[in-house]
Amino acid sequence: MIYIFDGAMGTMLQNAGLPPGYCPELWNQEQPDIITAIHKSYIDSGADIIETNTFGANRIKLTHYGLQDKVRQLNTAAVEAARAACGPNTKIAGSVGPTGKLIVPLGDLTFDYAYDVFFEQISALDQAGVDMILIETIIDIQEMRAALLAAKAVTKKPVICQMSFGGDERTVTGTDPVTAATILEAMGADVIGANCSLGPAQLLPIVQKLSQVTNCPISVQANAGMPSLINKQTIFPMQPKEMGEWAEKLALAGARYIGGCCGTTPEHIKSIQQAVKSISISNLPTIQQANKTTALTSRSKTIYLGANHPTVIIGERINPTGRKQLAADIASGQFISVKKEALAQIRAGAHLLDVNMGVPGINQAEAMQYAIQELSMLVDAPLVIDTTDTMALEAGLKAYPGRALINSVSAEPERLESFLPLAKKYGAAILCLPISSDGVPKTAQDRLLVTKQIIHKAFEAGLKPGDFVLDALILTAAADASAGKEALATLKLYREHLGYPTTMGLSNISFGLPRRDAINATFCAMALDAGLDAPILNPYDPLMQHTLAASALLLGHDPRGRSYSINYAPTSQTEERADHSIPKNIIEQIRQAIVSGEKEAVIPLVEQALKEGYSSITISEQALTTAMNEVGLAFGSGQCFLPQVLLAAESMRAAFLTIKKELPNHATISLGTVILATVKGDIHDLGKNIVAALLENNGFTVIDLGKDISPDKIVQAALDHKADIVGLCALMTTTMPQIDITIAALKAAGCQARTIVGGAVLTKEYANQANADSYAANGVDAVTIAKKVMSN
Repeated sequence: MIYIFDGAMGTMLQNAGLPPGYCPELWNQEQPDIITAIHKSYIDSGADIIETNTFGANRIKLTHYGLQDKVRQLNTAAVEAARAACGPNTKIAGSVGPTGKLIVPLGDLTFDYAYDVFFEQISALDQAGVDMILIETIIDIQEMRAALLAAKAVTKKPVICQMSFGGDERTVTGTDPVTAATILEAMGADVIGANCSLGPAQLLPIVQKLSQVTNCPISVQANAGMPSLINKQTIFPMQPKEMGEWAEKLALAGARYIGGCCGTTPEHIKSIQQAVKSISISNLPTIQQANKTTALTSRSKTIYLGANHPTVIIGERINPTGRKQLAADIASGQFISVKKEALAQIRAGAHLLDVNMGVPGINQAEAMQYAIQELSMLVDAPLVIDTTDTMALEAGLKAYPGRALINSVSAEPERLESFLPLAKKYGAAILCLPISSDGVPKTAQDRLLVTKQIIHKAFEAGLKPGDFVLDALILTAAADASAGKEALATLKLYREHLGYPTTMGLSNISFGLPRRDAINATFCAMALDAGLDAPILNPYDPLMQHTLAASALLLGHDPRGRSYSINYAPTSQTEERADHSIPKNIIEQIRQAIVSGEKEAVIPLVEQALKEGYSSITISEQALTTAMNEVGLAFGSGQCFLPQVLLAAESMRAAFLTIKKELPNHATISLGTVILATVKGDIHDLGKNIVAALLENNGFTVIDLGKDISPDKIVQAALDHKADIVGLCALMTTTMPQIDITIAALKAAGCQARTIVGGAVLTKEYANQANADSYAANGVDAVTIAKKVMSN
């Protein structure tokens, strides 16, 4: 069966007379009959599920109206108003929207506080009697993780998770549909989908991608096309008939729950219902069945491990064991060497990074949390959390905006009891290490039995196929002559009897022996043939790189040797990468540090450049500006995403501040003064805050007026500060006309500042109709446009 959701609540409230800037959720108490009537109109049009008027009824959003203590009352009233409209077969979904803030390290909202905010609202909705929880319009996967964790803690009712994607099929913070689905399904989402920001034409390929990777039902709630400004009113152009035609295509692509978002009305929902009611479920695409491939993700990338996928390299270098300098840096809270190892391993070809903070005497939980937060910003490789400390494990899993691999879970009772529930809770995969209370099994058969025990316990804890990576357990050949043979036999037994992807730490085999590189590389080739899928190794080793490249060719993972032919050269790939990755002078080192987001490393580099006699202008123009231009181009081409852009901008700001500190008499010249504001009636300022951070870190003076700012205040601020640029943001369809009104007020006051407008619901065409000077699709565009304005 295909279930029909309702359409826009905001559009209907506006039509019913909700004053601009008034709290929509307050009408649940003040005007419940209007809310009920809106719900009834959607039910009469064919909606099976209606959403409560609680999109912004969380503590953070309600604070803007002074209603932060009314969370329970407003959510309860919303459910009561919805229930009054329902027939016996209508279901109620409790709508849970975003907080409007970014979670650390992207923003200042802690994960725990976000969890508490969602827990409070979802508890109120659950106790008021909703049939399901709908978490919607989320642009950051970490916020969705906090909300989903809260929902699963509160209720056993179905939880629907809907992300908002842009035209590039990624969220604002860089998550694609495949990655989102991989994370959310593993964490226990019951339905996964997308809503808002786009029309049905743009959401169709997203539904198609979701249907290929998830076993969960898929939901989609599209806008009625992209908005236009007509006669000073925001108009969504898509008519009900066309919406119905697209609904049929969405259903055939795999959507099981279909409704409308911004601009849709009961007429749109009626058209959707009529279009899909005759579609037989047997005609819809078959959802992917469970398999034994394991998917791991970062915020923006998914990596697959398994027999049918190329070999995955797990970099082992972020481990302080036997490395005094790395251990000292971690103990002192200086993570420069950790970040350098991460970047260098990625350049050397690692696909996953093992992260171990096992330094004696430190708070490993705090160290792991910080390391995971920083590395998740710095690199897009999925991370492996390597620890025996339960608190460190949970700190790392909570902080990680992706699907991590836990290294490792043994058959020891205390490890099973503490680690498996965390894997289930946070949706992590587990590395199964065949060690039991009796110690290390000597033979391959015994290792297989212990691994089966771990998997059995994991299934009892709620894990599923696709949650496992099996370690063959390598012992040292110098101490045990059968070590290599038993490990290879274990790999073969795993492949024959279990079929899950396999791993092992290759360097263990050669411990205590000379020419370890030769032993490791030879053993790697043998292990790959025996069924090894994801070796844990040192990616800097040239001989290992040769072996991996040749093995990929010979084992059929590099068809016709294309990659081998393109990449292989007389010198090893690693040596070439290392040569290219080490800048030849200090200016180039500064540029590279900013591009890579090494904000701690850039400070001593700038200090060194100044000591060597480079002028602040040279550093700024040849290193800082060049670096940010490179980052901007990478962002525009989809090679990096908002977390990396923010990190590069922070690094650039660190460089600016270092110049100012070292040269106190040096005049720091602002690139220009920018007034920023979210327009009147709009309480969303997340996008504006991102723009403000990027502009400031690029050398602009930013006057941030905040949110819900009247045209008069914006005009006065622009005149008082002699602004060069006024940036206006609107994220609600109901407040979009304020863009037009504010620009007209600026022109009427004789303000010469150039206007740049943006926001999730705005388009370039809308900006042109509003007489804006420029339209910025995102924060990076805003910086680029601002620089062009000032250069002219």
